[in-house]
Amino acid sequence: MIIPLLKGLAVTLKYFFSRPFAIQYPDEKIEMTDRWRGIHYFERREDGSTKCVACGLCEAVCPSNCIYLEAEVYENGRRFPRVYEIDGTRCIFCGFCEEICPVNAIRLGKNYEYVRHERADFIFDTTFLLDQKKLNP
Repeated sequence: MIIPLLKGLAVTLKYFFSRPFAIQYPDEKIEMTDRWRGIHYFERREDGSTKCVACGLCEAVCPSNCIYLEAEVYENGRRFPRVYEIDGTRCIFCGFCEEICPVNAIRLGKNYEYVRHERADFIFDTTFLLDQKKLNP
């Protein structure tokens, strides 16, 4: 009866004198690993527009069909996404869109803090994706 009591006391003392492994969130944040896949963002051209050429490969490869794309063509012949939306509630953050993009326009960032109450707020449009670039230097 005394041996289990001493074993329990030893475990308690071991953790009592060790470093705490809890962090004081949100004051402290965990550094995400290189393989972490957070909220999507668009890379920008020098003129501030998206690098996306609206080829449609990301939409085709997406296993959860969460990407919606409507392409349009400028007068100079360059394609751009007139409508580009990612449904954040359906996305499984697999990264296939990032891997298949021929111009590296779409990326999965490190941001993991995105809390909203409305379902419509999880539709990530082009403006949102360009703004997310600020959180992913």
